[in-house]
Amino acid sequence: MNKIYNLIWVLLVLAFAGCDRDKFAELNSNPSTLSEPDLRFSMTEAIEQIYNNDYTIWFYTNFQYLYPWTQVTTVQGGNGADFNLMGPYGAQGLYGSLFPQTMDIRMRIDDMSEEEQAVRQGFKALTYPIQISPALVNTDLTGSMIYSQAGLAPYTNPPLLTPEYDNQSMLFDTWLSELDEALNILEDTDGQLTLGSQDLIYEGDYDKWAKYCNLLKLKIAARLVHKDRSKALQIAEEVANSPVGYMDDINDDFVYNRGINYYGTGNGMWIGYGNQKLIDFLIEVKDPRVRFNFKKNDFNGEVVQAFIDADQALPPFIEPLVKLDDDGNFDGWNAPGEPWVRYHGAPISPDATQDPANDIYFNQAAYNRIAANGTEKTYSSTVLFQEKLTRTQYDYTYPTKPGGRVLELNDNQPPLQVLLGSSAETNLYLAEFKQLGANLPKSAQEYLNRGVELSVKRADLIAKNNQFPYYNNDPVYTDPDESAAAGTYLRDSEVTDLLSQEALDLSTDALEKIYIQQYINFMNTPNDLWATVRRSGVPMKGSSYLEWEEFTSSGTEMPIPRRFTVSTPTADNLNYANQLKSVQDQGFTTGDPNPNILSQERLWFDQDSPEYGEGPK
Repeated sequence: MNKIYNLIWVLLVLAFAGCDRDKFAELNSNPSTLSEPDLRFSMTEAIEQIYNNDYTIWFYTNFQYLYPWTQVTTVQGGNGADFNLMGPYGAQGLYGSLFPQTMDIRMRIDDMSEEEQAVRQGFKALTYPIQISPALVNTDLTGSMIYSQAGLAPYTNPPLLTPEYDNQSMLFDTWLSELDEALNILEDTDGQLTLGSQDLIYEGDYDKWAKYCNLLKLKIAARLVHKDRSKALQIAEEVANSPVGYMDDINDDFVYNRGINYYGTGNGMWIGYGNQKLIDFLIEVKDPRVRFNFKKNDFNGEVVQAFIDADQALPPFIEPLVKLDDDGNFDGWNAPGEPWVRYHGAPISPDATQDPANDIYFNQAAYNRIAANGTEKTYSSTVLFQEKLTRTQYDYTYPTKPGGRVLELNDNQPPLQVLLGSSAETNLYLAEFKQLGANLPKSAQEYLNRGVELSVKRADLIAKNNQFPYYNNDPVYTDPDESAAAGTYLRDSEVTDLLSQEALDLSTDALEKIYIQQYINFMNTPNDLWATVRRSGVPMKGSSYLEWEEFTSSGTEMPIPRRFTVSTPTADNLNYANQLKSVQDQGFTTGDPNPNILSQERLWFDQDSPEYGEGPK
């Protein structure tokens, strides 16, 4: 047996000895030396990280804080006396994957030969908007952040392990400079390598990326309105006259779609009721976006008839809308008819939540529960925010009478589309800047009209792609005409009709009306929504259009945070000194969720903004 083992050993030695020495060296190269990656795939990974941490952002940041504080929705079940108190929250992840990717891409390009560098400058240019887009989200929450020195440890000797924080003023200046650098490259991309299908957003179209860079410049300019208005107007003029153009077409929109197997968060949300004043305003002006941002209530014709048969009172805000025949049965809807009659909001002040007179909103099980055919059901009379904007992989059961048909929408699981920037947003910013005095080619009314048109059409396209319940029809109605009339899809004349409303006529109250349209447009991009509400003072108290409802508890107005909590630096943190300096320079109390502190200690861009509900300055 030993002779056999010895023979095998000799044969192995001879085999290795006969191997090509160079091949052997390749197989046994230094493990710390990595092969050159295909930068197209690195770019794909970087683009993918523009939108991340979506579950905690939607579950906590958006639905527990941003939507309730901006009066789009309540928290789940209605706002209580502590709805302004912060707890956990989510933010965009920058340092785990995104920054390492973008830095690696730039460094590898810089290490290439001049010829190789020359054809990859487009890749390098894209790394700037890829970084800035989510970083802007984070600075809107907590201000200063590590940016200029982020991700430098692998490329410095000794490794830079204690990067400094950039304050918000420095961040904005840095980002504007980087975006201008990117635009200089993207103005002429002839001969550049392209990403093609590896680009999850624009399929390698550098022209559209350049327009997105201009949108990011406008986002920054909007945040400078109360800190350096002349600079903000200058940026707007640069964008309006940019040689690469600006986002002005539905196909320019920055729509994030991670892939065919990406359906969003996957888990359910704690979603609150729509704000009554907001819903009423949207219905009054017949704004189709109410249908694309909120989910219909349960009171279709069949459910209304079930209440009649059970001799149970309908909710008081639904009963006047119901048309009855001579026998007292359901016979359709009074004006404005389907689908508008299915949208009702709830009061948002904590005092209103505690008022027994409002139990119809906040204790619906006691009012909207009926039993028939051995089955008991509770029906929602108010609207919730449209969950299909956050995730698509869940089933929906349409409301029917107790013991009635089971109608489900269970095959509607398309890849989720997430809007991160739009042509609508661009035009609405330009309307604002024109009204503030910028020298722009078009009138504020022209920019506003274009922005609203694009906003409605984009909201409709997302509703169609994400396959919202009721989009094409309401299957509970057996009559095909009724079913189609109840569909929430965009009708041909609705945009024209909306633009004819006095609430969009800029001959009076122009700035407030522009901010209202920004507010409505940003309902599905909540970070921009909160930035707009803070810097504009809109919705406005006492408004003739969309009114800010005072948040009161026990009759006292409640402070609403204007920034998020910042953790307290600890001495065991390697970067303790820089972290401590950052919060001290901003004048922030750390680790305290007290709403009084969070409402008084503002971010740099927000320091001179109006109070909530105060109206434009």
